[in-house]
Amino acid sequence: MRRKDREITNFDEIKSIIDAAMILHLALFDEHYPYIVPLHYGCDFSDGKIVLYMHCAKEGHKLNLIKANSSVCVEIETDVELISGGHIPCNYGSAFSSVVARGTINIPVSSEEKIHGLKLLMKHQTGKDFDINEQMADTVEVLKFVADSYSAKSRANSRTG
Repeated sequence: MRRKDREITNFDEIKSIIDAAMILHLALFDEHYPYIVPLHYGCDFSDGKIVLYMHCAKEGHKLNLIKANSSVCVEIETDVELISGGHIPCNYGSAFSSVVARGTINIPVSSEEKIHGLKLLMKHQTGKDFDINEQMADTVEVLKFVADSYSAKSRANSRTG
């Protein structure tokens, strides 16, 4: 990372960024061009790893790409705020916190894991616990991302105005 002064290495701080955001951007391989899609997610840090669960329709372009190549990248950002540069355009910037993670994504086959992922997703998005049964879980596809590597950085707004 070029800007070491903005780098975040503390895992608890990285988890806080992931917990605070609501949408991730999933980057997939699509022949000659990247394919990026925003998704809601839920998170699981239980084994000291970043594990994210998403859901989608049971068929479509995204699933076809995942089946062809499970290597993906995820980007999450929060605390985005314009930093004013006044009358000087080059002095403008953005405050933010972000995490970029590379890893693999798969489609869980067991109903238990699908339900677990959907419960985490709903808890993250709503703050509420839901009872989810197998019939509900069968109506969607669940995606499970496990990070192999990640980096995080943050820039606070030290200016006002």
